[in-house]
Amino acid sequence: MEGDIVQLPEKAVVPTMYFIGVTTGSSSIMKLFPLWAKELGLDNAVLKGIDIEIHSDPSIYREVVEFIKKDELSLGALVTTHKIDIYNAARDMFEYLDPYAVKFGELSSISKKHGRLEGHAKDPISSGFAMQAFIPKNYWKDHGGEVMIMGAGGSALAISSYLMREEHGEDVPSKIIITNRSKPRLDSAREKLDGMNPRVKMEYHLCSQPGQNDEVLKTLKPYSLIVNATGMGKDRPGSPLMDGSMFPPNSLVWELNYRGDLKFLHQANAQKRERNLHVEDGWIYFIYGWTLVIEEVFHIKIDPQTFGRLERIAHTIR
Repeated sequence: MEGDIVQLPEKAVVPTMYFIGVTTGSSSIMKLFPLWAKELGLDNAVLKGIDIEIHSDPSIYREVVEFIKKDELSLGALVTTHKIDIYNAARDMFEYLDPYAVKFGELSSISKKHGRLEGHAKDPISSGFAMQAFIPKNYWKDHGGEVMIMGAGGSALAISSYLMREEHGEDVPSKIIITNRSKPRLDSAREKLDGMNPRVKMEYHLCSQPGQNDEVLKTLKPYSLIVNATGMGKDRPGSPLMDGSMFPPNSLVWELNYRGDLKFLHQANAQKRERNLHVEDGWIYFIYGWTLVIEEVFHIKIDPQTFGRLERIAHTIR
């Protein structure tokens, strides 16, 4: 990590939003943003990618945040993959951090308001909208299923916190299991999530070797939710599950990625009919994630009718 370098953009000459990720040039947002900007009346606004290696040196993240903070027409950024790392490295550079950012120690949105740099964690909101689109009402209350989230990063925290909200009453999973390859990230998830809702049992499993996620999967009840929040299948090839691993029947399977080799998605689709699975990719999560951050960066409000138009535009380029 020491000696990592990043190519900073040149000084912005038009209103500019950035996409901080790993392989930003491959994202559909690069084709989609100009179409959305036109629909939203964001004249001359552009989107530029900033690619950073996973878990880079903290100085890299600080350099990027410093550039956005000081460059007048650099209005903000959406952050993927680096949400926790950028918070840990640069949180002192922000004049405002929203409650979710502080609670979960992550940033998915960087914006400016009244001369101050603001950081938001939008995943707890966008993941909730995405799950409302495919998890039936009273699913947990009616079936008593469990949740297995592979990966303990920002998305895993967001999904868990949404599913455990007190406002859901009895309609919460009986158990949430989080697995991860590294212990520090797993311990951090435990610290943030334990005790959030006494109705929901929490388990954390270190799965650093191939096949260990599969052993956890075998323990799940029918009518569960299995989530790939590892980044495998997008930022790096493969799946957190081995070939031949069986999903619990009548379950929901959610691949948070929508691009890449998507091996996990293909594994689930291969069992869709036999196991009566509902298989969801990350497309609607992607749309909600971007529109929420665009609202912050450009200080606009996207009402439901406008969101519907943006969603229809998105489907034309998928």
